[in-house]
Order: sequence, then C-alpha cells, then structure tokens
Amino acid sequence: MKTIGYNGEQSEFIIQTPPTPLATGFDLLVKIEAIAINPADYKVKNSIKTAQDQLRILGWDASGIVEAAGENVSQFSVGDHVYYAGDITRPGCYASHQLVDARIVGKAPKTLNFTQSAALPLTSITAWEALFERLKINPSKDQDKTLLVIGGAGGVGSIAIQLAKKVAGLTVIATASRPDSRLWCMNLGANHTVDHSKDIIEEFAKKSLPAPDYILCLNNTTQYFPTLCKLIAPQGMICSIVETPEPLDLMPLFSKSAGFVWEFMFTRSMHQTKDIEKQGFLLNKISELIDKGTLKTTLQHKGGKISIKNINQSLIEIEKGQRIGKTVLTTFSGE
Repeated sequence: MKTIGYNGEQSEFIIQTPPTPLATGFDLLVKIEAIAINPADYKVKNSIKTAQDQLRILGWDASGIVEAAGENVSQFSVGDHVYYAGDITRPGCYASHQLVDARIVGKAPKTLNFTQSAALPLTSITAWEALFERLKINPSKDQDKTLLVIGGAGGVGSIAIQLAKKVAGLTVIATASRPDSRLWCMNLGANHTVDHSKDIIEEFAKKSLPAPDYILCLNNTTQYFPTLCKLIAPQGMICSIVETPEPLDLMPLFSKSAGFVWEFMFTRSMHQTKDIEKQGFLLNKISELIDKGTLKTTLQHKGGKISIKNINQSLIEIEKGQRIGKTVLTTFSGE
C-alpha cells in the first residue's frame, strides 16, 4: 500500500510504502477510491510541529471497497462499497488502503459514485448528531420551530440545512455573505439567509425573522457567541462544533433558561463508547435518504487525484474558508 504522511519538522508530506495491514477484530481493510478534505485535516496538520517515528497520516472522509474483514465483523463482505469518517486517533485516509472500525462505517448510497459518497460521512455524522442528539430536535414534534445555521454554505452546513428542512421540517435560517453561497443555501432548503459579514442581529430585525429556537454554530464560536446569546429564543439551545481558546461565559443564557452543548464527531470512536455502532447506523440512514432523493450529495469541487500536490492545494483553499460544499480527491496517485 501507499500512504501520504505529514512530517511536522520538515513541514511537508512524504509518500511511504508500508506493508498492507491485516484486518482483525472489528476492522475492515478498505481500498480507498475517494477522499474528502475537511477543516479537521489542516487543524491536525498545523498541530504537528516535530518529526515522528511514523509520519502522521491525515484524512477523515473516505469511500471505497472492502478488501478484507476482521473476525468480529458480520455486517460487511468483501466487495461492499462503503463510506466513513474514521477515527482521529488512528491513521487517516490519505492512503491507498486503510483499516477502519466496521462499527463506524456505512454502506455507501447506491445512487452515488465514490466521489459523490466521499463528500458525506464526516459532515453528515456531525450534522445529524448536532441536530438530533445534542440539540435533541424531534422531527415528529418540532416542525413549528426555527433553526439558525452559522456557516450555512460549508460542508456541515450544507447537510445540516437539508436534514433540518427535509427530515425535521424546521424553518431554516442560514448565514451566507456572497450571492453564490446564498443561492447554494436556498437551493438546499433554507427558508431565509442572513449576511454574516454584517450585524446578524440587525439582519434579523430588518427581515422580521423570529428568534431561533435552535442555533448550530459552525464557525468561530468565540466571535459569534455574544450574538448567539442575544438571538436565541427563551428555553432555546445552542450547539457548536468549533472549539474555543478560552472558556465561554454562559451567564448571558441564564435568564433565558437557554442551553449550550458541544458536538465533536470523533467522540464515539475516540472514547470507544458503548453506542459506537450508532455512527454506522447513522451513515446507513443517510444512504437511505440519499437513495430516496430526500438528501443530495454536497460535493462541489473535484480536486483531482489523491496526491501531495492536490492535497496541499485543497488544504490551502479549505483554510481560506471560502469554499462552498465539499472538496473531493479520487484514486491514489502519490506525487
């Protein structure tokens, strides 16, 4: 097999050719057909400052074909088409092959190709967990409520808008600052957009929008938190996926009896929680919704083959924060 590992001391990616690992226990050996690039990739990359005995393999979004399965795996067979986000504590998907825990893997949508499927796992798990497990939105009871998505046109926002609108039946307000990102959000199902480059509170007042019952913050929690506290409806809930350098002051939420919760997609795999298999079930549910036509892939940019050059270029573009939807690379080529 081939891998692309990151050397922090030299600040560069390096191709390696380690032996192809054996699948044991709950693991699948997957031949990778496509990977998506995420903010998690450059955040981990930027945290690596020294050389390591084994170069860190990044990447947490992939689709591919099962080549082997461990003795504890019963839900997959050799030849199955799968997709997954993986485990941040294990080697990632910048590789030709990868070992991944079968319990956090789903069968890829039948109506999508590998490139389209690879755009979905990490963001779908994040959005689903944030909406239905952290914010505890109930699709059968909460159709009269409103969700504000901070960063609607990004990877997580793009699937969160669809889930909130088409699965939960909420009124969805998304932030977007450019004509193309506003159009993208509206086409995904957002009822309204507000410009986050302006004062969001003034934008709400100008458009006579209701105070949101739920807020999903997908960008710069520290910057937006004071605004979110002012906007949230009494007894509402805020969820963020972006860590903060300093503790948040929750007191502004006190008089509203409002709450705040974090969503971190890697919690189940990192802590080997008793319900770890829920991520596999969740991905299978996303596949069903895709194949029914309820949801659609958020693929927006094809970055070429899986190579050092294309990974570097994609990471630069993702870190700028201007990309709409997801960026996917296909077929390992190395250099």
